[in-house]
Amino acid sequence: MICVAGLGVSGTAAARAMAARGEKVIVIEGGDGERARAAAAELSEAGVEVRFGEPAELPGGTRLVVTTGWPPHHPLLAAAAEAGVEVVSEVELAWRLRPEGAAPWLALTGTNGKTTAVRMLTSMLKAAGHRALAVGNVGTPVVEAVTGPWDVLAVELSSFQLHRSPGIAPHAAALLNVAPDHIDWHGSLEEYARVKGEIFARAGTIVHNADDEWPARLAGPYGEGRRVVGFTLDVPRPGQVGVVEDLLVDRAFVADPVSEAEELASLADVRPFAPHNVANALAAAALARSYGVPAEAVRRGLLDFVPDPHRIAHVARVGEVDYVDDSKATNPHAAAASLAAYPSIVWIAGGQLKGADVEDLVRRAAPRLRGAVLLGADRERIHRALARHAANVPVVEVPGQDTGVMDRVVTEAARLATPGDTVLLAPAGASLDMFTGYPARGEAFARAVHRLADRHDGEPE
Repeated sequence: MICVAGLGVSGTAAARAMAARGEKVIVIEGGDGERARAAAAELSEAGVEVRFGEPAELPGGTRLVVTTGWPPHHPLLAAAAEAGVEVVSEVELAWRLRPEGAAPWLALTGTNGKTTAVRMLTSMLKAAGHRALAVGNVGTPVVEAVTGPWDVLAVELSSFQLHRSPGIAPHAAALLNVAPDHIDWHGSLEEYARVKGEIFARAGTIVHNADDEWPARLAGPYGEGRRVVGFTLDVPRPGQVGVVEDLLVDRAFVADPVSEAEELASLADVRPFAPHNVANALAAAALARSYGVPAEAVRRGLLDFVPDPHRIAHVARVGEVDYVDDSKATNPHAAAASLAAYPSIVWIAGGQLKGADVEDLVRRAAPRLRGAVLLGADRERIHRALARHAANVPVVEVPGQDTGVMDRVVTEAARLATPGDTVLLAPAGASLDMFTGYPARGEAFARAVHRLADRHDGEPE
């Protein structure tokens, strides 16, 4: 009997896959809402039993547990370990279910930029004529794709998914960056980083961020006997991809990396343009090149790429002030990358910091800040950091947990901004204290900005 822990998208997919193979499947779901009940009703038609509640004991006869993001200390997973029952992720299950001749995986992980990079990679693969699909943490469960008609899978992996994936062996794997995140889940930054580094354990080609201490360190132990490729925003050394003037350049996947280089694209081909997005493009290019994608398809893939919403998305210009939505910046590392893209900022921040430290973020951003508007559960922690490191920056706290707070936030930001500034929503925290997710937060921001624009347009000259 198979026990699936969690009734989310990947848990539902895992349950269906195992039921289709004739296995008896029981799904355990701690929550109990309308969506979960609807999913349970659909699974019951496939012969899958769903049990709601928080059990500490395994269902009798369980021989395998498939977990979909439950923390390692959860009582059910602890009970499985004590009973000697194997616990794997949905990603590991998908790897084990691959048929002979299945599509190879090009996998990537990182604290930030994963979805953007995996979509860039998929676009490059398609531009080269491959049947490619983005799967994993990007939204489509891997277990649904492994038996599909694909030439290659672009696999985005979170630390939760890597935690229980001991067997995956991608054709190539990339680690974009590592910064404090999900510390409450993993217990420490070191453990979080170690799990991220597991993506390299059985990869044929290792791609790491040469500008980030953790990826370079984590790549080292796995590099013997394999191709190791760094990506950098500097001029690339032999064995790297990087930037020369306004060009993205390959000195890794060429015949003679010491004396040869190949132009892949220009900085103007990277959209939206920001330093961290150039790094995403380089990582995607390295993975694509490892699979034999020609340079012209790398460029075409970048040009064809359509950025997902809420990632440094320009919303409007009102009164010579730009309003930018980066609601996806749900941790300090992502917010830092966003803040580095603009010279003069009124910063909208706050939410759930998930145990992350914001001191370094605020210290580095301070010279760019012209004001800050704070909302959400942990806004006071950000305010204290601003008082220490940016004492001359005006700060407004907007209290309240209702979603209507965003109109007041945007109004206060507009009051602090002057022509030439960017009002930037880069919260550095999760959104679930006030919203259903970061998309809802970004949409609330955009609506508030458009209402501000309407009021501005109606003002007399």
